[in-house]
Amino acid sequence: MTKTNHVALTLPTTSIGSITGGAGGDESNLSRKSLRRSWNQLPRCQRNLIIMAITAFLFTALLFLPGDQLINIKDMHLKPGAAPFHIRRENTLQNPHHHPNIDKENKLYDDIPAAVASPMTDGSRLIKTKPAKDKLDSNMAYADGNNAEQVVNLPETAAAINDNSNGRIDIVNSIDQPSEEQSSLAISDPLNIRTELEEAIRQPFKLAGVGIESHLQNMETELAKGQHFHGATNERQAAVVAAFKHSWAGYKTYAWGHDNLKPVSQSSHEWFGLGLSIVDSLDTMYIMGLEDEFNEARDWVKNSLHFHTNRDVNLFEVTIRVLGGLLSAYHLSGDKMFLIKAAELGNRLLPSFLSPSGIPYSDVNLGERSAHSPKWSPDSSTSEVTTIQLEFRDLSRSTNVPIFERVVNVVNDKIHALDKSHGLVPIFINANTGTFRNYATISLGARGDSYYEYLLKQWVQTGRKDNDNLILDYMQAIDGVLTQLMRRTPREHWVYIGELINGHDFKPKMDHLTCYLPGTLLLGHENGMPDSHLLLAKDLLDTCYQTYIRQPTHLAAEISYFALNDKDDSDIYVKPNDAHNLLRPEFIESLYYFYALTGNRTYQDMGWNIFQAFEKHSKVAAGYTSLGNVKNTLNTRMRDLMESFWMSETLKYFYLLFSDNRKEIDLEKWVFNSEGHPLPVYQH
Repeated sequence: MTKTNHVALTLPTTSIGSITGGAGGDESNLSRKSLRRSWNQLPRCQRNLIIMAITAFLFTALLFLPGDQLINIKDMHLKPGAAPFHIRRENTLQNPHHHPNIDKENKLYDDIPAAVASPMTDGSRLIKTKPAKDKLDSNMAYADGNNAEQVVNLPETAAAINDNSNGRIDIVNSIDQPSEEQSSLAISDPLNIRTELEEAIRQPFKLAGVGIESHLQNMETELAKGQHFHGATNERQAAVVAAFKHSWAGYKTYAWGHDNLKPVSQSSHEWFGLGLSIVDSLDTMYIMGLEDEFNEARDWVKNSLHFHTNRDVNLFEVTIRVLGGLLSAYHLSGDKMFLIKAAELGNRLLPSFLSPSGIPYSDVNLGERSAHSPKWSPDSSTSEVTTIQLEFRDLSRSTNVPIFERVVNVVNDKIHALDKSHGLVPIFINANTGTFRNYATISLGARGDSYYEYLLKQWVQTGRKDNDNLILDYMQAIDGVLTQLMRRTPREHWVYIGELINGHDFKPKMDHLTCYLPGTLLLGHENGMPDSHLLLAKDLLDTCYQTYIRQPTHLAAEISYFALNDKDDSDIYVKPNDAHNLLRPEFIESLYYFYALTGNRTYQDMGWNIFQAFEKHSKVAAGYTSLGNVKNTLNTRMRDLMESFWMSETLKYFYLLFSDNRKEIDLEKWVFNSEGHPLPVYQH
């Protein structure tokens, strides 16, 4: 036998391939089979754990893909400083007072379904947060010095997360769980809004694609029912009714169908060609029980009020006077004709909103249905673009046509998102860019006043919802008033609200227009705002009264100035160019709120003194006239103009102030627009 010095082995083909290197495909096969064998050899529980870990990793990775970011609802319960940077709201404060509904036990909002889809939604999720608890003493007052303490803090806002196509997440503060209607109005799709706008503008006599009258006929059971008023019940009310009838008789004789009466020259004054004095006075006559006057005015509106004139009008003025007047007359009388007119006018005002930013243009041509910025400036007044919401929202609610409310909600959202100074806004805003004018004046007088008024009143109109942007912005703004604008005179310590020229230089100037603020503050306090608001309301009311009784005529000037130091001769003084009185209603409005909400008849006596001053100095043979000089009883310089707000607001507020029933207009059920027209409060 031949000897050998080696051992022969027989190996599997796969083993030979692995030793010699083999082809690439063979090597891959060997690796996969080896991994599969290893996987099969693992216990089943280990295999399940590995599968779960891989799944969790992949799911987590998806959360951070651009364009598909998702935020856990629990993240929204973090403190503001701890929230992710893209959902943090700057200057978020804590609210020391709540509306009574807010004082219920706080709870987390865990079960929040997605917003109901609608033509105005994109499936965005509405997120709620836990309201912050009270942190400040409810009796805390503002400081006695020239600068107030910061006494108003806000609750952390809830937020609506809108995932845009570019992957950026926008935050819009939200409110209660929305119904389908609410979500469609709150979340805006610019393309759908523009389509609806253009459709309404093309067909001003239609609503929802059918004739206005036919549309309202289909919702007959939802239309307003007439209210009953009994007329004057005491001598003071009767005196106001007599003043109204005297004004109306002069207007009817010398200016019928025109906008305003010139009572000295016994002629008319035209502004928009819309019979402003008639439309503006409708609800005053109805409340006073003047049936004959109301009916003749109603017939004129039905037969002679037309909106197709090729003429520019001011969006704000026509909205508060004409649209507001028609809507109020409709709600008080239940007469559908007024709503038909209001709907057509609303359609013709919509071109104002076809701006690049959604902030409306100030001027609109009702006949041509076109709009533009004012001729004197590229900017609109801030108060004008933010003092149309009550009326447009009511028009939507009254007709079940959402476009009117949607366009003004867009304005609300855009104004809310802009940077402000302590909650205060400049008095000019550009409709093309949607931004405030740099270094513009900050004032609660002309061009700024009713922005703050409508923050509160919109909140009241829509049911006083918790964590609403409107009330949050209002509270922050009043905090800004207390800390930035409020001062006291050096000797007599009268509280007043000044202005910030160029946005930062204080000027001790207060328009009579600012005297609406005491009433607004009191209305807010009645609805849960802090006691600091009440203190400011009382102090400011006293100051406004002083601007009347310190003048020889007992009538206030258009603008008053206040002493900054002891070198000034008087704590309150009026410059010659500012000494005119235009029959304005703002202070009488505040007196009415104080009487209606407190029942204190002292405010009636204050109002009676002023009413008698109007009777003595402004009454002429054909009506009541504005004055050029309240500082001299022997030379008042009659200006020969009776604007429509004299009958719409001033006399209406006098009448309600002198009522034996301080709830003749129940402020729980009605909210007055900026022209004194009561509109209904809604539950949402």
